[in-house]
Amino acid sequence: MTWSLRLIAGLGFALSMTLVGPSGADTFSIVAVDLETGEVGSAGASCISGSIIISDVHPGLGAIHTQSYWNSQNQNYARQLMDQGYSPQEIIDLLVANDANGNPSIRQYGIVDNIDGGRSAGWSGENCIDYKGHILGQTYAIAGNILLGPEILDDMETGFLTTEGTFADKLMASLQGANVPGADTRCMQYGKPAISAFIRVARPNDPPNDLYLHLNVNNTSSGQNPIDILQDLYDEWVTTDVVDPELAGAAGVVLRPVHPNPFHAMTTIRYELGTREDVRVTIFDVAGREIATLIDRTQSRGAHELGWDAVGRAPGVYFYRLEAGPFVGTERLVLTR
Repeated sequence: MTWSLRLIAGLGFALSMTLVGPSGADTFSIVAVDLETGEVGSAGASCISGSIIISDVHPGLGAIHTQSYWNSQNQNYARQLMDQGYSPQEIIDLLVANDANGNPSIRQYGIVDNIDGGRSAGWSGENCIDYKGHILGQTYAIAGNILLGPEILDDMETGFLTTEGTFADKLMASLQGANVPGADTRCMQYGKPAISAFIRVARPNDPPNDLYLHLNVNNTSSGQNPIDILQDLYDEWVTTDVVDPELAGAAGVVLRPVHPNPFHAMTTIRYELGTREDVRVTIFDVAGREIATLIDRTQSRGAHELGWDAVGRAPGVYFYRLEAGPFVGTERLVLTR
């Protein structure tokens, strides 16, 4: 057996091994959003190698898991629908109606976004392997098949909802809720829950291919537990995480996540000033044209909020620019239909 641990951009780690597990459908997972921080997350595990293939994270918007007889066409279709502004339930309805192989009964989906205070939807086809099911909350969707029983999903939900700490801590705790032998029943013979496991978290302005947190245990031998290995990697990542330099600019200026983002009509821009500064906040469209000035005056040290009313503006990508003394920062805004 060979394995390697590498540091990737955004302080993420990836663990890869040469062993291959049994083939089949993907098993238990969670997608979630944090309305306060704007983070989007995805975590899961399965008694196959490479379960991370189901994860589709859209920074600043939401996440999709296409599991049980994973199909790349279905996943790509779902990705396009989310990018086009469809809701989680609309995406699932269209996936079911337009399944790549005409057999949605074998598929399972969990989808969430952060619009209107959080929206989620799930689908567990009748021909997914028992135990199968999903649990939905306003900001999360938990789904699984080939499970030991409904308690796996229940314990994942409990871990997510009751854990104090960061959004990533909650996702990791949710996965630990399924850390029992045979959680995926195919792995009962190995005395562990799964063969592979992953966790991914995106902050609002992360590039899709360079997430804030990306940890993947792609495969394990019969004597290794991927969730335990993932926990070790996560604990190591926590100790090496540093403040994003964009969040600690000149003059002690800190940009906070815009909320909501994406938004329908009104959103709030938040920032902190380390000293009294002349502040100018402007809005630009994707072509770089300045379309609004929200403030242009001196502000005192401390936390500040500005609302932007985008009623009448065309849906799409916008940017706000904050100038405060020597600090200049730009953040991305998404106005939906």
